[in-house]
Amino acid sequence: MFPLQRGRRLRVNESIRSLVRETTLSPSDFMFPMFIAEGENYKVEISSMPGIFRRSIDLTVEEIKELFALGIRAVNIYVKVDESLKDNTGKEAWNPDGLMQRAIKSIKAACPEMIVMPDVALDPYSIYGHDGIIENGDIANDATNEALVKMAVSHAQAGADFVAPSDMMDGRVLRLRQGLDAAGFQNVGIMSYSAKYASAFYGPFRDALDSAPVDNADIPKDKKTYQMDYANRIEAIKEALMDVEEGADMVMVKPGIAYLDIVREVKNAVNVPVTVFHVSGEYAMIKAAAERGWLDNDAIMMEQLMCIKRAGASLISTYFAKEAAILLKK
Repeated sequence: MFPLQRGRRLRVNESIRSLVRETTLSPSDFMFPMFIAEGENYKVEISSMPGIFRRSIDLTVEEIKELFALGIRAVNIYVKVDESLKDNTGKEAWNPDGLMQRAIKSIKAACPEMIVMPDVALDPYSIYGHDGIIENGDIANDATNEALVKMAVSHAQAGADFVAPSDMMDGRVLRLRQGLDAAGFQNVGIMSYSAKYASAFYGPFRDALDSAPVDNADIPKDKKTYQMDYANRIEAIKEALMDVEEGADMVMVKPGIAYLDIVREVKNAVNVPVTVFHVSGEYAMIKAAAERGWLDNDAIMMEQLMCIKRAGASLISTYFAKEAAILLKK
């Protein structure tokens, strides 16, 4: 039979395609990860992440204003901590005058409507490069949770809108919710890295913060005892549901493109917004291929971001946020 239904009728031109498009992107779909360093007027490009910089607080604030003008409404921030401040307890993480705390205050003072989600994990502060406290050659889950509560409360005191625990300790969302509420911060939200996999895609990020696990025979050589096995699917759903039960306001899947099946599974399972982290290695691969002329940077960037949104992301944390927002504005 000659086809009565012709799908191509809805693809004739861009005007028709835009009318029936199922998924759309806007700058408010993006969150921009930012790296902050000590100093003034300091800006250094991260070699493994072209176009991404470590900035001092003053230049971070200027960048925040540009992002907000483009329509981006959220940033998640990380700090590069001086080696002299690192130890096994992570105590610099809750220093009220620490780099993270000063950065939060400065950003909120300059741009109060920008949603600030600081990272909650001990790896930038650890002499071992792990997300938790080392005891007897392993990461001590409950002792780490106590430290994370102090860290999160200090972020809330500095003005954070959400805290973003990326550590993958068991039970930490409940402990954070209890700690924030007890300190009077009932309105500070929790965006939990619920399904964070032990992925090889994080390499450039660890370059940016100098936070890779150290080579020491007496401690775990990697983060596989707390981050998830990338062979697992059902575990991701379980972790996300547990975090929601413990009080998470948003859950995250990390990495992004290679884990879109997990994004959809988690989206179907939870009743809170799902954030997806389009991570440093995914960014770096596109940049490297584009530099060699193998791929079109803008086309691949927008296709990947659209696919992440289509899979179920409510918010996309991506190093492409500014580039994509500029392109969308055009």
